[in-house]
Amino acid sequence: MIWTTWRQHRAQILVTGGLLAALGLLLLGSAVEARLHISGHAPPGCPGTAAACWDLARALGDRYDTVYSIFGWLPIVAPALIGAFWGAPLLGREYERGTYRLAWTQSVSVRRWLTVKLAVLGTLVVAAGLLTSLMISLWRPVFRQDVFGNVGVFNMVGVAPAAWWLYAFTAGTAAGALLRRTLPAMALVVAVVSVTTFTLFGLSEHYAEPVRTVLSGTTVPPDPDSRLVSGAWVDPSGRELAAPPAGVCLRPPDAGRSSRNQEAHERCLFGKGYRYALYHHPPSRFWRFQWTEAALLTAGSLVLVGVTVHRTLRRKG
Repeated sequence: MIWTTWRQHRAQILVTGGLLAALGLLLLGSAVEARLHISGHAPPGCPGTAAACWDLARALGDRYDTVYSIFGWLPIVAPALIGAFWGAPLLGREYERGTYRLAWTQSVSVRRWLTVKLAVLGTLVVAAGLLTSLMISLWRPVFRQDVFGNVGVFNMVGVAPAAWWLYAFTAGTAAGALLRRTLPAMALVVAVVSVTTFTLFGLSEHYAEPVRTVLSGTTVPPDPDSRLVSGAWVDPSGRELAAPPAGVCLRPPDAGRSSRNQEAHERCLFGKGYRYALYHHPPSRFWRFQWTEAALLTAGSLVLVGVTVHRTLRRKG
């Protein structure tokens, strides 16, 4: 059965391997070239938090805008492709072509056929996700230091890619089992992955109770890689306010659009005894959030596998 699985799915495996190799070469090439660029243009003390270092980071962003664009779409596109081209055809194509009538009347039982396919392909999907995570983890420090605070970056490092890809694969398999057509199953799994992605993006801040930090003199979090949840002004008596009273400091009409006016308004408030309460998740919670999200996606994958097995055994005739 393992050899049969390879013969039937070698196209997906080889194409995915080729795309990962191309991604690795793209990341490696850009990282090497960026290091050479940094060594020749970085001011003393960079990388760091100085203004000159931020200027260098912006210059790198402009220089590698195409690489950033590809990287920015990976958290959604990569799982969707896995679900559409690995998961959806697994059963959808068998039903569509009618080959399941032959495959499931041989010496190999339906249960074993499905178990081996899901196990072998699922393992390859997880391995590919972990390989992608490794490549991104080696590439990212050359360009950006934020990992935890950027949800898109967060979902491409650690164990998250493996969990997302496995979830997408099982979603595609379940879609094929339910719809019995490849193209509709592809469309369904892309929709499911997209909805799940944006749902977990919104829910991720609830994986733990936010830390409350009261700041004086600034509204900027102490660690730029923190994941922000909300903020509130604290008056001199200690009460939290959604916004300070209008008469405390004159707020320019364009304060929200002009950073200079906004900073002047905040300095006035701090000068009158106001402080800023920031609710956030510190970067130290990186692995806690990684394993929480991976557990949720793995649980979803197990449910989808159960749906696939139940539907397949029920409709094998």
